[in-house]
Amino acid sequence: MLEVKDLVCGYGHLVAVHGVSFSVAKGEALAILGANGAGKTSTLMALAGHVEVKGGSITFADEDVTRASPMQRCGRGIAITPEGRRLFSDMTVRENLIVGGYSRAGARTKANMEHVLELFPRLKERLHNRAGGLSGGEQQMVSIGRAMMAEPKLLLIDEVSLGLMPKNVDICYEALDKLRSTGLTLILVEQSLSRVLSIADRVCVLDSGTLAWSGSASEARGNPEILDAYMGGAH
Repeated sequence: MLEVKDLVCGYGHLVAVHGVSFSVAKGEALAILGANGAGKTSTLMALAGHVEVKGGSITFADEDVTRASPMQRCGRGIAITPEGRRLFSDMTVRENLIVGGYSRAGARTKANMEHVLELFPRLKERLHNRAGGLSGGEQQMVSIGRAMMAEPKLLLIDEVSLGLMPKNVDICYEALDKLRSTGLTLILVEQSLSRVLSIADRVCVLDSGTLAWSGSASEARGNPEILDAYMGGAH
């Protein structure tokens, strides 16, 4: 579904990622790991079209999307749940979800919202609450739900568990498991090693913007020293 070749990306004159290559098959979950500053978020944001690609190529569903705008990529089936959630804090939960579906036909909004509320029943009680007044866990649910309103084929998720209580992390990962069962393809950036390895099929480890190691999740679980070398001891 996705093929990234020799990706170079960054901000202005700063290059954050240097020649990274990987691929993701339909229905697969790929974890991108690494210490802070390794280039994980830059890679994810480049896939979504929010960071400048300075070299290499990104092919999605047999189409070259290297120069496509974020809106074009969303229309083709790439959606992102960004680090820090980035909700519209003064808008209600319902309004945030509706914004997520702007690239899809309005007739599907109701069905898509019902799907999101099935994933996260707690949001039914919060639909008319301001997003900025929600707990961190509820905000993460809205962020994932907003991305799902775009009917993605590929969901990019940056730091699912960051700052969340364990119970809310459980809820979010249970929802991701359900989405995987429908055939949705996932790329996850995550600091919680045990969590992400429970859902991932394959792992890429970045170090200083380069690909340091890649392999199956089972190989990663069996070789913790490989990951510890690049995760700064994070678990």
